[in-house]
Amino acid sequence: MGHRKKHAPRHGSLAFLPRKRAATIKSRIRNWIDYGDDINLLGFAGFKVGMTHIIYIEDQPNSPYYGKELLKPVTIIEIPPLVLIGLRVYNEDEYGKFIVGEIFINDFNKFLARKINLPNRENYNKTELKNKILENLNYTSDIRGIFQTQPYRTSLPRKKPDIIEIKINSINQFEEEFNYLFDKLGKEIRAREVLKEGELVDVIAVTKGKGFQGPVKRFGIKILTRKNSKIRRAVACIGPWHPARVLYTVPRAGQLGFHQRTEYHKRIMVIGENEEEINPKGGFIRYGKVRGDYLLLLGSIPGSKKRLVRLRKTIRPLGSFIIKSPEITFISRESQQRK
Repeated sequence: MGHRKKHAPRHGSLAFLPRKRAATIKSRIRNWIDYGDDINLLGFAGFKVGMTHIIYIEDQPNSPYYGKELLKPVTIIEIPPLVLIGLRVYNEDEYGKFIVGEIFINDFNKFLARKINLPNRENYNKTELKNKILENLNYTSDIRGIFQTQPYRTSLPRKKPDIIEIKINSINQFEEEFNYLFDKLGKEIRAREVLKEGELVDVIAVTKGKGFQGPVKRFGIKILTRKNSKIRRAVACIGPWHPARVLYTVPRAGQLGFHQRTEYHKRIMVIGENEEEINPKGGFIRYGKVRGDYLLLLGSIPGSKKRLVRLRKTIRPLGSFIIKSPEITFISRESQQRK
């Protein structure tokens, strides 16, 4: 009687290789999808505050809990208004995207001056630049706004803003889309102008960093028996004689965490403007008090507290999902209360 083959699936997903540190703590969005028939921005940004829980009425007819009260965890994100400091237009040819032109505001605020070197604005003619860009608009044009965040309007200890790029929804009316952004140059844009309660968004952020970790924690491999080998928290056989090298698929020690990750289909439960409705007594642990606009997302999201979080209209729309403002019966203010 032959030996039975033991079932030994591999440990740890290869979908996220290489598991190295993110290039920047500010996450990068590589893909956008046009959404609806109106001219609007396709994303926003905020700062992770912490978590609490809510009770709401399930309003999706295909849910087994339809019409019932559910208690679910939510993540709080503080979303101070973004300032539109510039716009940029890309066209595309057989070699990829290239910049046709860009327009910036004349005066940056003192916080942005810490971030970038201010160019000479004496002979800066926005009208000439606008006309030049309008002449080059075509069916491949991709119009994006360049925004600065305002961390100095939150409880964060830093003042220096982040500069991010957000695409505008393309409905093939490129001149109207360009003029929409051009008219808003230098103005603040609030989250309620871009997002709405009940819709699904994707969250892009850099996860918590956990440093250099071994393969048990990093990939979830088995701990070997006491008499098995000289090692216990490692892979016993790291590969065959040939090929005479260690394959990349073998779980090894290395960096864990601080990777950019995307989580899809996070539902916006609340877009709030009165911070007193959400702040616990003494503020949120390791964050402080919310000082302005905020939103509640159903479930958890990547990243540590205070980290910049990018929100994007979901690029995988669910056909069966009904977008409507959820009915919330209770929001806990005790989950994060200091003891």
